[in-house]
Amino acid sequence: MLDLSYQLYSARKAPALADVLRYLSQLGYRQVEGYGGLFTNLDAKGLRADLDRLHLAMPTAHVGFPQIEDVAATAKTANTIGIKTIFVPALQQRVGDDAHWKDLGARLAKLGEAYAPHGIAIGWHNHDFEFKPTTTGAMPLDLILGASPKIQWEADVAWIVKGGQDPVKWLMKYVGQLTAVHVKDIAKAGEAKDEDGWADVGHGTIDWKSLLATITGKTKAKYFVMEHDNPSDPHRFAERSLKSMRAMGY
Repeated sequence: MLDLSYQLYSARKAPALADVLRYLSQLGYRQVEGYGGLFTNLDAKGLRADLDRLHLAMPTAHVGFPQIEDVAATAKTANTIGIKTIFVPALQQRVGDDAHWKDLGARLAKLGEAYAPHGIAIGWHNHDFEFKPTTTGAMPLDLILGASPKIQWEADVAWIVKGGQDPVKWLMKYVGQLTAVHVKDIAKAGEAKDEDGWADVGHGTIDWKSLLATITGKTKAKYFVMEHDNPSDPHRFAERSLKSMRAMGY
């Protein structure tokens, strides 16, 4: 079975991180993924101690601009916690010409070079805006990931679908850069309006059984992260999603 991860952004409204980590460990998760807000005034050593005690690891994290550009501080925190790959999850300007997206790719490539001596890889996490063609017809995701083969990619499959694209096509196109996958589901039309139209994994419209067979069989992705952008109950989401994954053999 896979060492499944849980994106802690899904539990950002929970009152105590320690309780969330304890619950995830008891359920059977073995990894968690951090996010930017978590690192504000963080006791990195304390978090690492909690993770170790609960038999959890945090091999990946989301860190945005400008925080990631403070290489010394962010690398120190990442190394203390055990983070191996940092994904930039988004940026404020989500539209632009080719030069805008090429510049983003160049920034990520440069950051990758800066973090490499610290044993940390740098990558990008997509939403749907990377699949809105520029005026030249280029896809922003191509311009971002095409900047360097060393830029890692965390594919958010649900956002690819919301962008009107075939996930398998894109996963295979950048199979050499695919490191992680966000396992997220989309609710049926008209359902889960209070949760922004997202669903627990295995309870939505995405054929995860087929997708996971392709991803595990044809790629080297090693991180599989459960995420729900706005769950009304993060514990329910964690439990039901894990059960769905185990029922599919993962």
